[in-house]
Amino acid sequence: MSTLFRLDASIRREGSVTRAVADTLEAAMAENLDLTRVVRRDVALNPIPGALWATSAFAGYTPDGDRTPEQRTALARAGELADELAAADVLIFAVPMYNFGVSQHFKTWFDLVSTDPRFAPGRAQLAGRPAFLVTARGGGYGPGTPRAGWDHATAWMRRVLGDVWALDLEVVETELTLAEVTPAMAELRELAREQLAQSHEAARRGGRAVTVRLGGEARVAS
Repeated sequence: MSTLFRLDASIRREGSVTRAVADTLEAAMAENLDLTRVVRRDVALNPIPGALWATSAFAGYTPDGDRTPEQRTALARAGELADELAAADVLIFAVPMYNFGVSQHFKTWFDLVSTDPRFAPGRAQLAGRPAFLVTARGGGYGPGTPRAGWDHATAWMRRVLGDVWALDLEVVETELTLAEVTPAMAELRELAREQLAQSHEAARRGGRAVTVRLGGEARVAS
C-alpha cells in the first residue's frame, strides 16, 4: 500500500503537457502498485495566497504567546501542506516553465512549506523517497539554440527537490510544446511530437520502475 502526492502547477486545465505526462506517469504506477491514497495539490487552479509565506516565516521567529491570529493561521496552513508531503511514499511535481523561470504558484507553495520546521533547509524529511519532476518548455533551450541558458527554472527545481529535500529525483522534460500553435515554429512540429512521445514513454518507464522499487520495499517491510 502506497501514498502518492501529486502537485500540478500548469495554468491550463486542458492542453497542458505537464498534466498529460504526469497522467501517464500516475497511470503507470497505478497499473502495478496499490495506491491506497492519492493526494492532489493543484497550486495553479487553487493558488496559495502569497502573503502566507511571509506571515508564516515571521511567525517562526515569534514566541508562541505573542503570535497573531494571522500568524497562527499561516503556520497551520504550512503544517497542512507539509503533512501531505511527509505522508507520501512517491511524489510527482508537474511544473512548467513560465517566462524563463519558475512558476510563481510552485514557488509560493515551496516557500510556504519551507517555513515548516520539517522542511527547512538542512532537514531531510523526504530523503531518498522516489520523486518525479515533470516539466515543459514552449521553445528549445538546449545547447546551440538561440535560447540556450534561458531556462532558469529546471536547475532551481532540481536543486530544491533533489538537493535541499534530498528526494531521489527523476526529471522528465519536454520542449517545443508551443510548436503546434506557433506559425514561426511550424518546421519544428514533427520534432515536437517526437519529444512529447519520448516524454510519455519516459513517464511510463519511470512509473513502472518505481512500482518495482516500492513493491519490493513493501514486501521487505511485511
